[in-house]
Amino acid sequence: MYGSVPVLGVFLDLLLPVRHSDAPSVVKAQILAGGRGKGKYESDGKGGVRIMSSPIEAFENASMMIGYYLTTKQTPPGGLLVKKLYIYKAVDVAQEYYVALTFDRDRGMPVLLISNVGGVDIESNADKLEHYWFDMTHGITSEITAYVQAQLGFSDAEIGVISHILHQMVKLFKEKDATLLELNPLVRTPEGRFVCLDAKFTFDNSARFRQPEIFSLEERLPDEEVEYEASQAGLSYVRLDGNIGNIVNGAGLAMATNDLVSLFGGKCANFLDVGGGATKETVSKAFEILNRDSRIKGILVNIYGGIVRCDMIAESIIAAAAATKGFKVPVVVRLQGTNCDKGLEMIDKSGLKNLIVEPDFELAAEKIVAVTSKSV
Repeated sequence: MYGSVPVLGVFLDLLLPVRHSDAPSVVKAQILAGGRGKGKYESDGKGGVRIMSSPIEAFENASMMIGYYLTTKQTPPGGLLVKKLYIYKAVDVAQEYYVALTFDRDRGMPVLLISNVGGVDIESNADKLEHYWFDMTHGITSEITAYVQAQLGFSDAEIGVISHILHQMVKLFKEKDATLLELNPLVRTPEGRFVCLDAKFTFDNSARFRQPEIFSLEERLPDEEVEYEASQAGLSYVRLDGNIGNIVNGAGLAMATNDLVSLFGGKCANFLDVGGGATKETVSKAFEILNRDSRIKGILVNIYGGIVRCDMIAESIIAAAAATKGFKVPVVVRLQGTNCDKGLEMIDKSGLKNLIVEPDFELAAEKIVAVTSKSV
């Protein structure tokens, strides 16, 4: 379990506001996956969204939620570890709505999606979504607002609030380079107030340089931490489900390497591209990342030197071996292109153990599969 006494002590403090209110509270698991209300906890088999009538009940449920794995339709089979809970007073709901802005790639323009069947069942009611396309210059026009009012049956007073919400969403969508703004559910209370009970926002990765404040809030799944670490070092890393680590330069070569390893009966553990501007530091970082991966039983270094010099790659391989006091798994090195003869000579003279040099692409892939199979 994730830290017992200190964590639960924090919940007592979090629940203090609830003690001064007669309203029930909602305790909601915070993980990067949807479907939490219909999910299942490993601790007690209950879902990830619970309504509590008292602080004691909330405390008892929080004790069975934080630090345990929650499985939903959108999580891996083993679920995701819950480290955070969101606590808020419950809201009486008269009507649930789904409201979203996203891009229609086929039409090349943004679209408003809206429905009066919001909440956890929205996926099964996708056919009830109303679609309204618009352009960023004009946003949500009065004509679109009139259609929304007619289709969803909002009163004149209600459509004024909805119109304001939609205009604010368009403003956020445009200014923050969003690709999806989803309010689900947006609810109307019996008193006629509109409250957003849950939301999901995604933003264009290509706009990171324009939106540092937004992306500084980003949370990542455990498997995504390595990808983020690699990207910070100028590497392209994608986790796969095999046991052969790859270090290559160029996306095309990476895909070809993966295909050839598969052809010989192996499975790659990653796609790791050091790029055309690779340096000793980036190559050393690539080895560091792979050395931490307990799944990896062998590493294939496949470099075709163009801008990248093969002798520099050789220096990096030797430095990486020295930093780890020798390679703990077999390493097959294939170097071709700029200064490859010099690089291969440097590796040959290094006296490194557990290292195989093979200039031929197919033979290199065949050899890493062979040595990896022996170590399984």
